[in-house]
Parts: sequence; structure tokens; C-alpha cells
Amino acid sequence: MPEESEKLTTSRRFALYACVTLLAILSQVPAQAQQSQDDEVLRVNTDLVVVNVTVTDASGKYARGLQRADFKLIEDGREQTISDFSAEETPFAAVVLLDFSGSMETRVSLARSAAIHFLDGLRDEDVAAVYSFDSKIEQLQDFSPSRDLAPVAFERKAKGMTVLNDAVLRAATDLSHRPEKRRAIVVLSDGADTYSSASMDKALTAALNAGATIYPVDMSSPQTSSPQERSQGIGALRNFANKSGGRFISTPGGQALREAFQSIVEELGNQYTIAYQSSNRARDGRWRAIDVRLAHDKLNARTRKGYHAPKN
Repeated sequence: MPEESEKLTTSRRFALYACVTLLAILSQVPAQAQQSQDDEVLRVNTDLVVVNVTVTDASGKYARGLQRADFKLIEDGREQTISDFSAEETPFAAVVLLDFSGSMETRVSLARSAAIHFLDGLRDEDVAAVYSFDSKIEQLQDFSPSRDLAPVAFERKAKGMTVLNDAVLRAATDLSHRPEKRRAIVVLSDGADTYSSASMDKALTAALNAGATIYPVDMSSPQTSSPQERSQGIGALRNFANKSGGRFISTPGGQALREAFQSIVEELGNQYTIAYQSSNRARDGRWRAIDVRLAHDKLNARTRKGYHAPKN
């Protein structure tokens, strides 16, 4: 009898253990299913391509009032179906990059002044962050509607090497987490990168994938740079602007710069935002060229040149 009682107890324990295990497995099924659904939503969302387009007429004035039917979006030679279209004025997020490297020694005050002019011109609903860079990158102020340059910016002196590419990469990465669909990187630099770990292509790719338009301001000086160094720096800044759909600004100060900044703010506020899901579902990380065409021959469209596809 005691032996049969012990067997019965053991059997009950085994049955209880089996029930508990089964309940644990069943309890994980909804969570796993939910995780699978979340992964699918994330995958679909990353396939959405957002393109901000600046449209101007022959005189350079911004063209307003266009409709979805006025745009045709081509990716790698294939027309895409536009899933979302926005033409209204919307807030934007911007990052201002201040070059405080040694080559900027005579231009630091001018760069700070330019940053102040840009912040002053922002609209109430726009936000901006400010970073400085030399041999390293430092965030001087986080994204906010503040129009005052942080006091710490006035304590910085020009020193060290230049990590321009790394700074653009950092700005693009931080902008990619912002809710605003319109994003900009304003670069105040002489363009002479001497110490970055990231290549220009990597920095540009990050900016393009973040949907950020780059507006470089040439801060080089004939007094501190050789003609060859200056030419290379300006070439790098122009490349950032051209490939991201931005504009290169050659005037570092004065009324011309203030007008250029006002134009940038107006441009960002009045861009057309187009979104589509690429018909090319391959997740191969390859470059895809974007071409925006307009129904009106006398209008010009400016946007980023393309993007790198997501990669598994």
C-alpha cells in the first residue's frame, strides 16, 4: 500500500508539472504572435520612402499650390505609386553643425554669428539642436524651440582636427529619431575633413536615409587655406548639398547670409512631402536612384538623388 501511495503521489506530481508547463507555453504564444506582428509592422514601415521636394520657377521663387497629380516619382527608371502627399507648411527639425577645428581659428566668431542668424530666423513651431565638432563631436544644445545659442558655444575655441563626416553622420542619426518629416543639417565649416572615422559616402547615406537635406555654408578663408585645400573643402561641401537636395551657400556673413538663411527656412516650410513604398521589395542594401518629374515644364524640382535600400 505505501508503495502504491508513493506511485500515485509521483503520478500526480508529474501531471501537475505537465499542466504547468503547458500553461507556460500557451501563455507565450500570444506574446510571440504579437512580437511577430510588431516585427512585420516595423519591416513595412522601414520600406516607406519619404521624399521632400523643393519646387521653384524660372526666377527661383517657390512654387506653391501643386497637387499630387503634378508629380511623377521614378525609382531606378520605374514609376512609383505615391501613397502620401503633403503640401502644407509643417514644422521641421534642424541640426546646426559648428566647425571649431584648428583650421577655423580666424572664423569661429563668424561661424557663431551665422548660427545665431539661422536660429533667429526659425518659426515658432520649428526645433533645432546645435553641435560643435573638432577632433570630437559635442552636443551644445538639444532639440528645442529656443532661439538662443547656448552660452557654452561662446566658450569654445578653435583646436584639433576636423571630423566633418562623423558630425554629419551623428546629426543624421539623431534626426532619424525625430517625428518631423522635414529635416535639415546646416553645416558651418571650411569642409576640410582630416580625422573622421566615417567616409563621406557613409555620412551621406545616413543623411539620405534619414531624409535630411544638407545646407553647407562655406567658412573657408584664403588666409588660412591653400587654393588646393580650399578647393577640396568647397568640393566636399557642394557634394553634401547636391546629393541631399540642399543648397551650397558661399557667403559666410552679412546681409547675403541672412537672406540665404531666411530662404532656407522658407524652403523647408514649403517643401512638398511625398511618400511611397518601393515596388522593388529586395532588401539588398543597394543604391536606388530617385527622379522627381513635374507636369509643368517651367518648374524645377530639387530633392535627394536616392537612397540605400534596407538590408536584412
